[in-house]
Amino acid sequence: MNIRNAFVNEAQKIKEIYENAKLFMRASGNMHQWGGDYPELSLILRDIESKSCYICEENGEILGVFCLFKGPDRTYNKIYNGKWLTDGEYYVIHRIAVVKHCAGVAAECYNYGISKNGALRIDTHRDNIPMQKSLSKNGFTYCGIIYLESGDERLAYEKIL
Repeated sequence: MNIRNAFVNEAQKIKEIYENAKLFMRASGNMHQWGGDYPELSLILRDIESKSCYICEENGEILGVFCLFKGPDRTYNKIYNGKWLTDGEYYVIHRIAVVKHCAGVAAECYNYGISKNGALRIDTHRDNIPMQKSLSKNGFTYCGIIYLESGDERLAYEKIL
């Protein structure tokens, strides 16, 4: 699999991948994460233009998408009922989605993120059981609870090499 920056002309395809991920979330009992039009096309375009949006592809087919940011992330400054594994520099994955839950795609995205400096953080909704299982399967440690700027609670995870 190849991971590369997304291109502007792929924004609509990325939006479709996110919409399908939302359908999967709802079918899995996660009724609240990524509500409404989130992530909006304008946000996807900003992510692409800032070179934060990445595509995981194989044979020219997009199998997954994610956004990777260098910390610090403001919402990760305070963690409750736990603590981060490290106090050093880290990267953060947001808005990860895979196509048809192809085997190994999420792992490739996580590995790309952690390759940047050896510390990767991510959060997910309490009802997103498939994501929680993916994180545990891929070596992430549950660290506690963080709150988004909206006040919404998220389960926080970190993986270090």
